[in-house]
Amino acid sequence: MTKAIQALEKRVEELENQSAFQDELIESLNNTVAKQDREVLELKHQLSRLSERLKDIGDATSGAAPQDETPPHY
Repeated sequence: MTKAIQALEKRVEELENQSAFQDELIESLNNTVAKQDREVLELKHQLSRLSERLKDIGDATSGAAPQDETPPHY
């Protein structure tokens, strides 16, 4: 019976080690996802600002003189 108990104790210890490793891994992955979420939000804000700037530039150049425009056949 002692061998069976020792085997069970060893198995429980291995499961506890796996659980601890998985807890650490989950925490690490959670931190990574949170960081990436912040980065994605910042990139969305940057993209929005760039889009607005391009729109402003397009609006400013839309009144360009006809002699500056390329003819349609080019």
